[in-house]
Amino acid sequence: MTERHVHENQMTNSHILVQNFDYFEPVSLEEAIGRLKKCGIGARVVAGGTHLLVLMKMERETPTALVSLDKIPGLDAVEYLRDDDTLAIGARATIRSLYEHPLVQAVYPALASACASFGSTQIQMMGTIGGNVCNGSPASDTIPALLIYGAVLEVVGPQGARRIPIAEFYRGPGKTVLEPNEILRAIFLPRPPEGSISQFVKVSRVAADLAKASLAVLLVRDSEQIVECRAAMGSVAPIPLTLTHTQALLSGKTYTPELLAQAGRAAASEISPIDDIRSTAWYRKQIASVMFRDTFCMLWEQAASSQPRPFPSLPSNGHKTLPAVHNLIGPERKEVEYTLNGRKMRLWVAANELLLNVLRERLELTGAKYGCGVGECGACSVLIDGKPALSCLTLAVSAAGKEITTIEGLQRNDGEADPVQQAFIDEAAFQCGYCTPGFLITARSLLNEIPQPSEEEVREYLKGNRCRCTGYASIVRAVLKAAESEN
Repeated sequence: MTERHVHENQMTNSHILVQNFDYFEPVSLEEAIGRLKKCGIGARVVAGGTHLLVLMKMERETPTALVSLDKIPGLDAVEYLRDDDTLAIGARATIRSLYEHPLVQAVYPALASACASFGSTQIQMMGTIGGNVCNGSPASDTIPALLIYGAVLEVVGPQGARRIPIAEFYRGPGKTVLEPNEILRAIFLPRPPEGSISQFVKVSRVAADLAKASLAVLLVRDSEQIVECRAAMGSVAPIPLTLTHTQALLSGKTYTPELLAQAGRAAASEISPIDDIRSTAWYRKQIASVMFRDTFCMLWEQAASSQPRPFPSLPSNGHKTLPAVHNLIGPERKEVEYTLNGRKMRLWVAANELLLNVLRERLELTGAKYGCGVGECGACSVLIDGKPALSCLTLAVSAAGKEITTIEGLQRNDGEADPVQQAFIDEAAFQCGYCTPGFLITARSLLNEIPQPSEEEVREYLKGNRCRCTGYASIVRAVLKAAESEN
């Protein structure tokens, strides 16, 4: 392949985040902890970046150094520990990998449902379970599910490792018990009680939005007896909240409609919601009671006829060869290598350059569009190692060594349009065209993953791509047509 070299001596602010910072890629937790300690109070840990980079763009976070976890082996592993009968989830495991994991789906279905409801497909692909746990948001989707399963967090710092029950991890909005220079290594989920059934539900304004209120419930039923009930909620208090009084009211009791109505009122009384841009405290109180009653009834009926599910065979995590490590100090630049649209190339980048700006303004690949800038519209989507990613929330240096495909590289090797592109033309699946590249990239990923998707699967996969001209019906038809043409 032709190797392309690009070197520019000047950059404008449109290429970069506002602030300069150092960027480090340690290859072990010990090195990461040492780097945090050396960099001091201004250092931040970054994994998927979907939360931290948004805060940096809004200038609510101005770190002096970013310590990436991307090159630390094993942090993305999901393993069943047979001796402990426990699922160990590495902090860098992505939300999407958990949603798709057979053991999570079979044994921890509330966590799988929480991951499925989590933001957009792109955010699921990029975001990590560790980031969702450690950002301290009361609206974090995975936390209610982790609470009902009794998750235990293992953190590592200068003083060694310690384990913390997740119910003791939060201090307030954005605040956790993490000490300076500590890093979350893994999350341990004990095997749920025998015969248990569980679910996560969420009420939000639109798809891929934060919750107005979320709820996870675990139930063990024996005939008409409520052997055990666990429940936790998000977005209804300063921290994700276990409904201790509601659980105690139901566990060990005989089910009656009157008891369930009482439990619904108890759930509403345990929460302390606020008014914000997504909802009102009054509405959250009302919906909490309804959500709990409806979810309990659904699980109660399912438990009457549910059969034990076989323990799934588990995929191997395999051995991954990590690309070269890159460390950058302040405004300095470093030459890194990419495979861009099938061609090897080298490019000089700074720590604070975003991939989107590098593609558009330095390489003149303008197909990826700058829309919202905070990961909500999908117009900037590209494929990174075959998975859809938001280039507006991806540091250019963090994508080094990876394979990047933009809309310009979507066509076939013979120059023919990709079937998805042709189907968009045939179905007139675009209006102004601004959002179209993002839809095409995400649709291509969908068909690679699910060659014959249903309409529901198409709509779910594309939920993070926004069209201001409201052309969703024709877009869905186009994707389904492309699937037919490939099969």
